[in-house]
Amino acid sequence: MAPSSRSRLEAAAQLLLLVVMSGVSRAAPPRVPAVIVFGDSTVDTGNNNQIPTTLRADFPPYGRDMPGGPRATGRFGNGRLPPDFISEAFGLPPLVPAYLDPAYGIDDFARGVCFASAGTGIDNATAGVLSVIPLWKEVEYYREYQRRLRAHAGAARARAIVRGALHVVSIGTNDFLENYFLLATGRFAQFTVPEFEDFLVAGARRFLARIHRLGARRVTFAGLAAIGCLPLERTTNVLRGGGCVEEYNEVARSYNAKVEAMVRGLRDEFPRLKLAYISVYDNFANLIANPAKFGLENVEEGCCATGKFEMGYMCGGGAALTCDDADKFLFWDAFHPTEKVNRLMANHTLEVCYQQGLL
Repeated sequence: MAPSSRSRLEAAAQLLLLVVMSGVSRAAPPRVPAVIVFGDSTVDTGNNNQIPTTLRADFPPYGRDMPGGPRATGRFGNGRLPPDFISEAFGLPPLVPAYLDPAYGIDDFARGVCFASAGTGIDNATAGVLSVIPLWKEVEYYREYQRRLRAHAGAARARAIVRGALHVVSIGTNDFLENYFLLATGRFAQFTVPEFEDFLVAGARRFLARIHRLGARRVTFAGLAAIGCLPLERTTNVLRGGGCVEEYNEVARSYNAKVEAMVRGLRDEFPRLKLAYISVYDNFANLIANPAKFGLENVEEGCCATGKFEMGYMCGGGAALTCDDADKFLFWDAFHPTEKVNRLMANHTLEVCYQQGLL
């Protein structure tokens, strides 16, 4: 079958298979010494377990489909997250450890580390809503990590690990859905929607420039998904007939266009920075529009509990209602994708990395 007859996600899955299995076009996975992760619950592998917040996923049925059996690691899903699959594709450990997890040490972090915190955002005020780790603190942990890495491996090796690592960034949804549109902070009164988009894009730019100054050379930055189509948003839209909240999707598209332009500008400004924008929106829209192509049967509700509004502790309370086969669902809870979809997103990220010369 010609590549043009496959969807982008299907083609990405084939590419990942070639990488991992040492297929025809590539002799071995590219040399990536580590995967380093920043962001929110889409990539948090367990940091929130170690902080005093109610936004946690360290209990069943989270982690129900983890390799080796059920294990609630703090990942917001039924299994692994995109960075885990990306790490595995490079021949690195199949689980990227959370930096605050006491079960791991610097020897583990030398091959992969996650600083992400569920519920955080680009706007520092977003992290305050549920008392999670702000993005500036994630950067401070990154600096601390580098000091520990230098003491562990020596300055030259530490520098090589950081510069050779793939830095994965996924953040921004909470800034809109948890902060701005919920009136949880004063941002709604302070900014119009376009102004808040600009505020966030400027914050994202400062963050990317800062980690570049700290040594990051290969970075992926994910745009927003179709946030108006999350099960929680569909449920709250019931008074208007249900379905996706198109107002929110339009915001996501507008914001994403600004992020993409910002990424192009940073690439021009920092020639040594290999920075790729990951279009999550288009892939989610494809899954929603063509579920059968991906073996999905339900793209409107989550697998956990009723699937309409539950997340975190509410998901645990409704465990008895949870679906039997999460692979048939786009969403695990009312906010987060299933492991199957996370694998597809990882495949797409790798595809973009190859196309744009990061790997």
